[in-house]
Amino acid sequence: MRRVVTPSNAPKPLAPYSVGINTNGTLYVSGQLGIDPATGKLVEGGVEAQTKQVMENIGNVLKADNMDFGNVVKCTIFLKDMNDFATVNAVYGTYFKVDPPAREAVQVACLPMNVDVEISCIAVED
Repeated sequence: MRRVVTPSNAPKPLAPYSVGINTNGTLYVSGQLGIDPATGKLVEGGVEAQTKQVMENIGNVLKADNMDFGNVVKCTIFLKDMNDFATVNAVYGTYFKVDPPAREAVQVACLPMNVDVEISCIAVED
């Protein structure tokens, strides 16, 4: 069974995609940007502030499907500049204190809205 997950407190998609899709207990969360859902604008403060907002947005999607960061099994981090790796890790790590999920981080040429970081994830029901 496939279910669309669309939390009211997550940024609206910038293109034709769903914020989250749950199929058979696995939630696929589309790449989240550092967009404040209340304003629809990119948060100020650079990669650190963007990463925090990205993680909060992911948390809102997880919560809308009755999950939390403990359900996350895989993340993908897209960075505009690999020199931001340590800063992103510092913020990211506060959300996964025990048994962090599998993950990769890659530098890309450009991201939507010219953001510094985008993160997607996969979570599974307990």
